[in-house]
Amino acid sequence: MAELTRLNRSPETIENYERDMVAFLRFFQGDFLAEEIENSLHDHRPFIDAFQDWQSVSVEAIQAFVASRMEAGIHPRTLSRNLSALRTFYQFLIEHNWAFANPAKSVKAPKQPKPLPKSLDIDLTQQLLEQPLNTWQDIRDQAMFECLYSAGLRVSELADLDLSPGLDQMSEGWVKVLGKGSKERISPLGSKAIAALQRWLSIRDEHAKGDEQAVFVNKFGNRLSVRSIQQRLDQRTLQAGLPTKMSPHRLRHACATHVLESSGDLRAVQDLLGHANLSTTQIYTKLDLQHLAKVYDTAHPRAKKSGQNK
Repeated sequence: MAELTRLNRSPETIENYERDMVAFLRFFQGDFLAEEIENSLHDHRPFIDAFQDWQSVSVEAIQAFVASRMEAGIHPRTLSRNLSALRTFYQFLIEHNWAFANPAKSVKAPKQPKPLPKSLDIDLTQQLLEQPLNTWQDIRDQAMFECLYSAGLRVSELADLDLSPGLDQMSEGWVKVLGKGSKERISPLGSKAIAALQRWLSIRDEHAKGDEQAVFVNKFGNRLSVRSIQQRLDQRTLQAGLPTKMSPHRLRHACATHVLESSGDLRAVQDLLGHANLSTTQIYTKLDLQHLAKVYDTAHPRAKKSGQNK
């Protein structure tokens, strides 16, 4: 591991890389040693130094190693480090003419899972949503942000929302959206969102082109874009003085988090968000909607009071 020392890597990094190399050699040699190799630093190097046939390691061997680690449930971040250790070691071998190619160079690490955005607490959410409405754009924005948080919509679903069929059931507390994979779903609306939508719809026709079907329009009377929604949310975040970066997806995530924290009903939350891995080929039954409505009314901070019929 002289190459790592030369690159001023920390002792912890060097030790981790040595463990990675030992893990690969044990896999490559396929001889699960009779005696476990101790994890101490001084036991790794003799085992690595004893192997002299680095030139025989193929790309396929590296790929098989990564696949075996994935099957064993090793985290993608660890696998990425495993490959980094192999690439660095082979670069050292090549520089000293002990190898002529780097078999790990073309092997890609599995994608890192995208972390969920940090949840926005209820107080900050209220602070964002309860701002003065001084212009017609403020009224429109209030309806948009209430929908994102109330119904847990994706920003693309919000931008694509049409007057019909999107708001056909608004008075009953539902909004109809076209989600991923062109799958239609119905999401619940709380009383705050319904009130904000009604306020916006009462002036919408003054600002929309005559043939425009989009619920939310820009200053030219055309459908508001996803990018414009993000920009308006950025402005609202500054106006509200929030100490954090906001995004439409973060409001959707806040909706799910707050309902789940209050209800503990994961299935209802998954239905609320329209996740494809739960019901990609079926339409919600009446019972599903009744159950979702009950959980939502009880749990969502800006929902209608429990007991009201949808």
